[in-house]
Amino acid sequence: MRPTFEAWANGMLGVIIFSGSLPATRVAVGSFSPLFLTSARAVIAALLAAALLLALRQTRPARADLWSLAVTAAGVVIGFPLLTALALQHITSARSIVFIGLLPLATALFGVLRGGERPAPLFWLFSIAGSATVAAFALTGGGGASPAGDLLMIAAVLVCGLGYAEGAVLSRRLGGWQVISWALLLALPAMAAIMLAAWPENFGAIATPAWIGLAYVSVFSMLVGFVFWYRGLALGGIASIGQLQLLQPFFGLALAAILLGEPVAWTMVAATGLVVAFVGLARRFA
Repeated sequence: MRPTFEAWANGMLGVIIFSGSLPATRVAVGSFSPLFLTSARAVIAALLAAALLLALRQTRPARADLWSLAVTAAGVVIGFPLLTALALQHITSARSIVFIGLLPLATALFGVLRGGERPAPLFWLFSIAGSATVAAFALTGGGGASPAGDLLMIAAVLVCGLGYAEGAVLSRRLGGWQVISWALLLALPAMAAIMLAAWPENFGAIATPAWIGLAYVSVFSMLVGFVFWYRGLALGGIASIGQLQLLQPFFGLALAAILLGEPVAWTMVAATGLVVAFVGLARRFA
């Protein structure tokens, strides 16, 4: 599968939107518990998705698609948001963001296992090189290392890679925005129950930035970003378009510096150049 400009454009828009997720989560988790934040964002996005599905009169997915939708929901609706929210209680957003550079490799691996894709050997070479660059940047970039936070981020990357790959395979039949919409609705009963159980005692104590963070991760991270991302993966291939995620840590670090005032080391610029080169090479051999 040779990616088209439309595939790359949709994938890049998805990456840019997702880049703000961890900084927004970092702000929101300062006032909300990880359980409430994870469940509330899913409930809000599910209600928006339901309105969209009804307005456009989308047919229900087949029974055979329910397992794939459940895997997608477990990865990107529940697993990744919860694990990152927990991780951000131990590490800074800047440190958590660079772990996202490992997502392309995780997505490609699950693309092979679940999507039947077979990238060229050189693809793996450049993909691993790009991920290693991001990993090295994470290890040398400071930002308050924590074994618990790092392990939670690695777990988040793995479940997210599975959710991306599973959703991308399903989106070839259902469409990108339809997949995330149905996955959100499938998870809605459980997420609504968790949200009520984790309901904050005093909403008056919630800071305004936390509300903005919740709104962003609910509307953009949980729904709008997936509309573009899954379409890009479906059009251009999971392994190939997934390499755009290597750029996400650096977009996110820029936002963390601007919005949260976190320092950005000069090594970010050097690492960005290397990663962009590896993305281009991996794209050529995907």
